[in-house]
Amino acid sequence: MTEAALSEALHPFDRAVALEAAADRGEGVVTGHTDPAYTNMVGPFGGITAAVLVRAVLDDARRLGDVLSLTVNYAAPIADGAFDVTAIPVRTNRSTQHWIVQLTQDDVVTTTATIVTGVRRDTWSDTEAAMPAVPPAEDVPLRPMPDFVAWARNYEMRFVEGALPDTDTGAQPDSTTTLWVRERPSRPLDVPALAALSDVFYPRILRRRGTFVPAGTVSLTTYFHADAETVEAQGDRPLLATARAGVFGGGYFDQSARLWSPDGALLATSHQLVYFKH
Repeated sequence: MTEAALSEALHPFDRAVALEAAADRGEGVVTGHTDPAYTNMVGPFGGITAAVLVRAVLDDARRLGDVLSLTVNYAAPIADGAFDVTAIPVRTNRSTQHWIVQLTQDDVVTTTATIVTGVRRDTWSDTEAAMPAVPPAEDVPLRPMPDFVAWARNYEMRFVEGALPDTDTGAQPDSTTTLWVRERPSRPLDVPALAALSDVFYPRILRRRGTFVPAGTVSLTTYFHADAETVEAQGDRPLLATARAGVFGGGYFDQSARLWSPDGALLATSHQLVYFKH
């Protein structure tokens, strides 16, 4: 099979997060390429960038344990084309490992990240957060995002509440969005895909104001509460994703999100800071 044919055979997500070692660049340096399927208004969808950085650490032979947390800082837009990712384990303890990761183009840093991995232990556990009471995914109609949002075509979205506003929606008193979501075409869930899904929500300012407002994520943190085996056991079932803001002002707002399995397991939580102009 030719390289072009192999690329076509890959799921769009796997193609977008594919990385190759750059042996001549030193340990921990890999190369990738943006994918037009995940284009956003400015550069790639932030979730796919997060997934690429997670992929770089997961593929590194020096990694210890599961990915526990990820913080991505979107310093500058990523241009269409090739990029380098450098992953450095700056500290390895008995059960945790701390990584600094950078994405660069032409030696200019566009994205920085810290990732913590670790060995999970059998301990007492409990989940205080409660999964929202919602209809099952199959009872919620599909409502895709507009066609011009290229990256959203890769996801099947069923909004329980808080769909993207249209011209008749108007301002809302609450910023909450809750939806069933999975990749399209369907694909078994893994940790990089879960990282991408933590950024699947449109900006909360659009929900509150009921109109288009220029906005972009500045910093995104995701905490992974399930090990890789539990994540992969979800298969291609849809996840329940819910998000809301806390405060809008000064040109920024926050967003807190949770991603649940259909069985009620809290797989990940995320928090982000978003810039907006309004």
